[in-house]
Amino acid sequence: MLNKKKLVVILPAYNAAKTLEKTWQEIPFEYVDDIVLVDDASRDNTVEEAERLGIKTIVHTDNRGYGGNQKTCYRAALGLGADIVIMLHPDYQYTPRLITAMAAMIAWGEFDAVLASRILGRGALKGGMPLYKYIANRFLTFTENLLLGQKLSEYHTGYRAFSREVLERLPLEQNSDDFVFDNQMLAQITWFNFRIGEVSCPTRYFPEASSINFRRSVVYGLGVLKTALQFRFCKMGMAESSLFTPRQ
Repeated sequence: MLNKKKLVVILPAYNAAKTLEKTWQEIPFEYVDDIVLVDDASRDNTVEEAERLGIKTIVHTDNRGYGGNQKTCYRAALGLGADIVIMLHPDYQYTPRLITAMAAMIAWGEFDAVLASRILGRGALKGGMPLYKYIANRFLTFTENLLLGQKLSEYHTGYRAFSREVLERLPLEQNSDDFVFDNQMLAQITWFNFRIGEVSCPTRYFPEASSINFRRSVVYGLGVLKTALQFRFCKMGMAESSLFTPRQ
């Protein structure tokens, strides 16, 4: 616990058997109260690896997509009584050693959500981020900051921390089951006036780390722009969206 807040780490997993143990070994267990892995119908032995490590595991018999995986993750974490939830990809692309810092920013009431940014500092390209992804990241982030009225360094990291209040209020079930789920979630957090903090995070790109291909990256980018425009039109009273209706 941190400041008497229960900390739960969620691991949305898909074909993570080769990297799961490395990720697990760096988790600061002295502060983490529980870990839950949700396997999205992996085609490797991710589930067997998770069970060998003693990780609570939920298995999707059918692939529900990245967003669908997260929906299960958050429901499970809240069911365990989490006060703070950290989403960590088990592909070892992000260092688990930042868990304590990210959780502390919420535990002591400074922020409601915290992002581990690959763009703060100079680690993205050095860590192996493809140049086209870096350029797209910068363009999309610039556009989103304009439309959402934020000043974030990036919106596309998969390493995030949330307070229980955030997860209970956002209408997450209205979000996509695909990769744009992450972006919709940040638009919702902004809509409901929650505070977002950032920490600098090194990243690693290597063959076993998960990464979407160029075609899916384009689909994701278009979804990001659509979400940002939806947000702006709703703010201007020109449209309505279930994405920005409080959870009942």
